[in-house]
Parts: sequence; C-alpha cells; structure tokens
Amino acid sequence: MPVRATLGLIKTLRPHQWVKNLFVVAALVFGRHLTDLDYVIRALIAFGAFCALSGAVYIFNDVRDVDADREHPTKRHRPIAAGDLSPRTALLWAVAFAAGALVTAGLLGPYVLLFAGLYLAQNIAYSLKLKQVAFIDVGLIASGFLLRVLAGGAAIAVPVSGWLLACTVLIALFLGFGKRAHELAWAEHSGKSTATRAALAGYKLPHLKLAIYALGAITSVAFLVYTLQPHTIAYFGTRHLVWSSPFVALGMLRFMSLALWKPKDESPTEAMLRDPLMLSIIGGATATILIAIYG
Repeated sequence: MPVRATLGLIKTLRPHQWVKNLFVVAALVFGRHLTDLDYVIRALIAFGAFCALSGAVYIFNDVRDVDADREHPTKRHRPIAAGDLSPRTALLWAVAFAAGALVTAGLLGPYVLLFAGLYLAQNIAYSLKLKQVAFIDVGLIASGFLLRVLAGGAAIAVPVSGWLLACTVLIALFLGFGKRAHELAWAEHSGKSTATRAALAGYKLPHLKLAIYALGAITSVAFLVYTLQPHTIAYFGTRHLVWSSPFVALGMLRFMSLALWKPKDESPTEAMLRDPLMLSIIGGATATILIAIYG
C-alpha cells in the first residue's frame, strides 16, 4: 500500500484506544499469575487478539459512517472520510484483522473464541444500529469490557471473581454514562448541537449526572468492600489491598471533573489518558495493587 494509505490504516485502527484491552489481563493480575511466564504469554496473546478485533471494529465503524463523518467538523479528518484510505481496502483489512483475531482466540481455547466472537458480534450490531439507542449503547460498551475480562480469564484457565466482574461493569457504566454526560454538558456549554450522536436525544443531563454520582459512589464502595472481604484477605494473604481503594475514589472524582465540572471539546475517556493528575492516580492505584498482591 502507499505510505499515505498505510498511515491512514494505522490511524483508523486507533492504537491509542487499545489501552481498554488491558482489562483482558485483569484475571492474570488478580489471579496471582503475573510472575508465571506461560500465563503471561497466553494473556498477552489474548490481549493482542482483542486489539486486532478492536481495530477491525473501528475500521468497520468508519466505513459505515463515512458519509456522516465527512459532514462532521472533526471526524471529516479521519483517513477514510478524508480519502486517504479507500473503504474497500479498509474493509479487506478489517476482515483480515477479525479473522486473524478469531483464529488466535480459537487456539487459546473454545471459551476465548466464544467471548471474542460475542465481542465482535455485539460491536457490529452497535455500529449498525444500536449505538443510536440510548442506554442500550452504554450497556453494550459495558458488556464489551465484561467480555474482555472473561476472555482473559478463559485464556489462562483462571476463574474470574464475581467481585472483579461487578467492579468491571460498574466502572464501564460509569465511563460510558460519563462520556454521554460530557457530550451534553459540552454542547450546553459551547452552544453546539448534539445531533452528531443520535442516542443523545434519549438522554437528559440531570439524569446522567445523578447516574454518574451514584455509580461513582457505588463503585468506590464496592471495591473497598471487596478489599475487606475475609476471602480476599485470605486469598492474597494480606490486608494491604485496601490501600488501593482511595485511588479508585480519587479516579472517580477526577473523571467527573473532566467530564462534567470542566468540560472541554475532547472526550473525557481520551483526556484522562493525557491528564497528569489522572495518570498519577492510575499509577498510584496500579503500584499499590501490585505491591499488595506480589510485594
């Protein structure tokens, strides 16, 4: 392919968004296998498969929305909408990435293939229609995170804790509703139209704010309770995991600040990955968890 098309393909794959696929390795970390090379290799292969699936979904979404993107003030610069990458070439690559990811998932086991297939199917349904339906759109985003965690557990044959699944769903709902609230808050703040996302017509900002505040509190309390459970203390052999819970609460508050209290044009889920304070909070949480479990 020409260099311009190659760069366009890489951009369309959205590598900066692949950080979401780190949920695939959650079972590896909380299953106490981060120091076992065989487990790490299998988890990383599963992570790579989901990165390929994510990339395929992004390509399909951009081909599907190419006409609408050309009318959007910022999305018109996406490679397919801008003409840097042809839709036909993009779709061929999407099929190749999806097929390769599913074959890889199948080599890791039938359940990994099942979860990967469900992830791909629900994202195609999301791109075709369901992203236009309020609440269903965020629900599918949350189930995508859940499928990542389940696939990661299946890849290393480690049962996933119900607490880990619950916290994953709560965090995903919090981020999803936070993103929708930000879009409404920014539109209200800037005076811009919300017509660029059809599902926004089904949301009301006051209701979203209430949901976010509730989810932030519930998630923080749920993780705190998890760290204090006798089973958790016995499983990890330490009470020190509780010291990671303040970071979870601080992360919730910082995300609310980015999404609601100081809204900007940039999506909060992308802004948080460049925000020094949020990165410090994530780093603190990660270090505390790793030290508590492995230290």
